[in-house]
Amino acid sequence: MTRLGAVITEAIVQHYGRDELFRRLANPFWFQSFGAVMGMDWHSSGITTSVLGALKRGLTPLSGELGIHVCGGRGAQSRKTPGELVDIGDRVGIDGASLATKSRLIAKVDSAAVQDGFDLYLHGFIVADDGKWVVIQQGMNGERRQARRYHWLSEGLTSFLDSPHAAIEGREQGEIINLADRRAERSRSEQLDLLASIGPDGIIREFNALERKAKANNKVELQPTLPYLIMPAHHDVREEDVNMRRLHGNLAAAADRGPVDFQELLLTSGVGARTVKALAMVAEVVHGAPCRFSDPARFSLAHGGKDRHPFPVPLKVYDETISVMKSAVRKGRLGRDEELSALKRLDDQSRMLERYVTGPDLKEIVAGEFDCAFSYGGRSVFGWEPPTDSDGDHIESGRLRSRKS
Repeated sequence: MTRLGAVITEAIVQHYGRDELFRRLANPFWFQSFGAVMGMDWHSSGITTSVLGALKRGLTPLSGELGIHVCGGRGAQSRKTPGELVDIGDRVGIDGASLATKSRLIAKVDSAAVQDGFDLYLHGFIVADDGKWVVIQQGMNGERRQARRYHWLSEGLTSFLDSPHAAIEGREQGEIINLADRRAERSRSEQLDLLASIGPDGIIREFNALERKAKANNKVELQPTLPYLIMPAHHDVREEDVNMRRLHGNLAAAADRGPVDFQELLLTSGVGARTVKALAMVAEVVHGAPCRFSDPARFSLAHGGKDRHPFPVPLKVYDETISVMKSAVRKGRLGRDEELSALKRLDDQSRMLERYVTGPDLKEIVAGEFDCAFSYGGRSVFGWEPPTDSDGDHIESGRLRSRKS
């Protein structure tokens, strides 16, 4: 995950710049898809920890070149964030102390101003050499064993207490006290006035009176719309979790553009054609528009999942994907963008073909992956996949069919 996450990040920065990378990291649908294409459990709260950890390990050696620095992490690592930001500020010439204050304030907003039943345990602060930043932090509700992720983006942020979130991910948990909502400005002001004028005991009396009034008046003002991702509780990838039209477009593009743009790769014995299928989804993570990530489960079909859902991680395919992406990024640095352009054509072709291609259903695709898991070096947290009688036969039999035919 460290190697693949770093090289995908490099490709995005080369094509679209750091600002676009930060916008994507602030989008919960893209972030979940990014984790899924790297082989993390597609629906798991662990995607947040794994993606941020992989980026911190993978991008730290590249920070001088990319001008991107990943700070913080889970637990004790999160508390080191302000110090890391001060050190980075001293090194690259930005106001690290100010960034450290922002880090503490953002953590306080989501732990105190937003009281939603989730206790923060992870804080990731990604900052660029020009001082722009994105923050991703996550809280856990231990009783329900559910997580909620909060995304912040410096671009366009005018206030830390005026609906500042770029997005929130997680299931609704009933009534939420959100003093960071723009509609709570009057409430915040009056709370300070109350504290000064009537003290804690008076505040309790006022609170009880307001609670009685709220019960008598059930009118509810709707929360302003945010990108709001809710992941299902089931571990397996189901057809309702995947936009099959887009998936068939990915597979058709791999079959159509692969022989043209990846001839050298396909001359490699073994898993070349399967790698092009993975690259079609990696290409979408690099080039796809925000609306393309409404079904993060689809991206788990690139490299499977470590929990064996939808299938074990095919390590041979994974390594080959990394090799292709590294080659493309390395040549791109030298001004030779033919391989990065090939990935862009793969994504363009996916969007064009999905309008009319059909193909096997999800169960057939997943079954084919399990049939070939041994030959692809399939591995999960349960160990290596054993050989099967049908190994290698099923995956190539599911050919795409055109509605036009």
